[in-house]
This record gives sequence, structure tokens and C-alpha cells, in this order.
Amino acid sequence: MVTDMNIDISPFEMKFYDDVFALWQQCEGIGLSEANSRPNIQSYLDRNLGMSFVAISEGKIVGIVLAGHDGRRGYIHHLAVHSYCRRKGLARQLVGRCLTVLADSGIQKCHLFIFNDNANGIEFWKSMGWIQRTDISVISKNIEPGA
Repeated sequence: MVTDMNIDISPFEMKFYDDVFALWQQCEGIGLSEANSRPNIQSYLDRNLGMSFVAISEGKIVGIVLAGHDGRRGYIHHLAVHSYCRRKGLARQLVGRCLTVLADSGIQKCHLFIFNDNANGIEFWKSMGWIQRTDISVISKNIEPGA
């Protein structure tokens, strides 16, 4: 639990986008692409209302997490906490909020994607009871408009 600073956790609204994107850029282990453009994030938030959260301290975004689901499985993306707010329980609080709203939506399992070389991130998730899967792989394809 964050104890030495006043932090408000609120649903992610697009008014926070520029500050959120800047935080993502500062944090190691976050892979950014066109999928994180303003229109694409707006679409994601619209499809997953109230499932993504920001942490705000003294008017500044210090944490962010995206969450959503496909009706069957939940997904967490781009968890980021500003370096001076780490190791205070903020990431756990953000993830907890996501898991609560996913569970309230009837979702019973959640996945996330993480780079294989993100050792700190992998250790964080394992410390929260998440299990690194070695029996599956991600296979991706870019889809061109009109395909």
C-alpha cells in the first residue's frame, strides 16, 4: 500500500492520454506501437469501459494500467509506475482494481504479454502469484486495412 504520498486511482479517461503516453515512454519494458495511438487507445477504452486505471499524485500521472476482455479471458497491458513511486504497492493496487472489474464482469482468468527479456517485470508478476507459461507462444500478424 502506498503510504508516503497521496495517490488517487481513477478510471483512465482520454484527458490523461498525453501524460500516460509520456510515462509509458519513460518506463522500461513497455513496447509502444501504432496500437497505442490516441484513436486506438480511445477505441480500447470505449470497448472496455471502466477497466483501465490511472494513479494520480499531486496532479501528475504516476501509474497506469490497461485492462479489458474478450468475453472469455481478461487481458492486462502496459502496467507502468513512475520510478519514484515503485516498491510501494501501487502496481499491485492498479492490478487489483483491474482484476476486480474483470471478475465483476464474469471473467475467471486473465493473461498479459511481457517481453522475455523483462526480468524485473517477470519477477514482479511472479511475486503476485502469476505463472509464466512455457507451453504456449504468441504468434502475431499485422493486418493491413482492406485485407
